[in-house]
Amino acid sequence: MALLLVPGFMADETLWNDMSAALARFGPVLHADLRHDTSVEAMARRALAAAPPSFLLVGFSMGGYVARDIARLAPAYGKRVKALVLVATSTRPDTPAMRQRKGAVGHAAPSVAFSGLSRIAVASSLHPKDKHNEAMIERVRAMGMRLGGEVFRRQSVLERPGDIDRLGEIRCPTLVVAAAQDQLRSLEEARELQAGIPEASLAVIEDSGHMIPIEAPQRLLEVILPWLSSYAD
Repeated sequence: MALLLVPGFMADETLWNDMSAALARFGPVLHADLRHDTSVEAMARRALAAAPPSFLLVGFSMGGYVARDIARLAPAYGKRVKALVLVATSTRPDTPAMRQRKGAVGHAAPSVAFSGLSRIAVASSLHPKDKHNEAMIERVRAMGMRLGGEVFRRQSVLERPGDIDRLGEIRCPTLVVAAAQDQLRSLEEARELQAGIPEASLAVIEDSGHMIPIEAPQRLLEVILPWLSSYAD
């Protein structure tokens, strides 16, 4: 068995650094590459093409959209996804305001230097108690700097289509994980995922903002390790 991790917007494999040793119990830990593609489906197809014959799947935030497409595509390849964990994500499409912001980024001159995600934007994704946590803010910003401006522009204009009418196509066991203090994705959005995916479970992590793998890695492990263990054989 292997474990495929799908990161969020402008996040790389270091998103999972505080969890990777514990997750290695399930076999090789692999990371989906979201740097190159301009649609959620293309990202999912790239990840699935590089994945092993069977695997456990964890998607975070934007990666949750990609992970759901992987799960929907995988049955055509022999039901390869044994279990799915969706962390701090949503089934909703982009709002008009989000589409407007993406349009502004898309029309920006390619020559404009990328200086990383702003501290204000990163702080808004964290629990209020961590909005001045410079180490945590810089860790998130560093991921974006490593990925660079081209990836930022590509991921910024990526459309996140709503898939509430397609959640029933996901047939693998699914756990939805939400953060109680997430200012980007609400508990209502997590409950929509749980309600739409057949027999999905929901776990809520207290005292964490959106960046659960960085803000509350041990509590996230406490939730997903026993659950994944049930499907790792």
